[in-house]
Amino acid sequence: MSSMFGKTRTSAMPDRAECNVAVLGIRGSGKSALTVKFLTRRFISEYDPNMEDIYSSEEIVDQQPVLVKVMDTADQDGPVNCERYLTWAGAFLVVYSIDDRRTFEGCQRYLDVVAAHAKSLQVDLPVLLLGNKLDMERYRQVSESDGCALASHYSCLFFEVSACQDFISVQRVFHEAVREARRDAERGRPTSPLFISEDRPSASLATTLPLGPGLAEPPTPAGARVVPVKSSRAQSKRRAPTLTLLKGFRIF
Repeated sequence: MSSMFGKTRTSAMPDRAECNVAVLGIRGSGKSALTVKFLTRRFISEYDPNMEDIYSSEEIVDQQPVLVKVMDTADQDGPVNCERYLTWAGAFLVVYSIDDRRTFEGCQRYLDVVAAHAKSLQVDLPVLLLGNKLDMERYRQVSESDGCALASHYSCLFFEVSACQDFISVQRVFHEAVREARRDAERGRPTSPLFISEDRPSASLATTLPLGPGLAEPPTPAGARVVPVKSSRAQSKRRAPTLTLLKGFRIF
């Protein structure tokens, strides 16, 4: 897809499928709730909005295993220190809340940042626009047509979901991000995945591609203490993934 997010460049896919996904949006969009819903099937009631980190989950997408790494960013009022996710992610979820027009206007700044980054590297970056809190339909301030129009302007995919109620739809969005990254890699852009461990500093897997121009490992977020936990997925027959959750999350 040639769009505002650039054009493709050549490389090969790594032997082991991995995908780095950055979740972007301003305070109140529900980024952390979406992230934890995807990782644990649960809805969080409390979390520290000033903390961010990277979480890993083993997924099966289109009958193919993939290690999905999700960066839950902690921007409050707009893009800040964007290099930390622009140089890391292979796909971007830009999130707003349908019941808060302010978050919709804020997400446009993230789309501009990602588009400018793609243009500077002359690459194509998978981007998905996501309207969250569909359970708050009666308080809707952003129409579905507004979301579609914005997604059309930036030539990106568009979804509306509820992190509170619907795991399947949330999972579908993250899996679609993986598919977009796969398609992009097949067209020639390197995904440059990174290995994130709960037990040691970040290091590349043996099958990870070398970092290309503009691609680097993100710094460890300041002040974030991580706690390894096990999360089971009742409807899944595969091994439960090991997750890294922030101290600030309270899971129910």
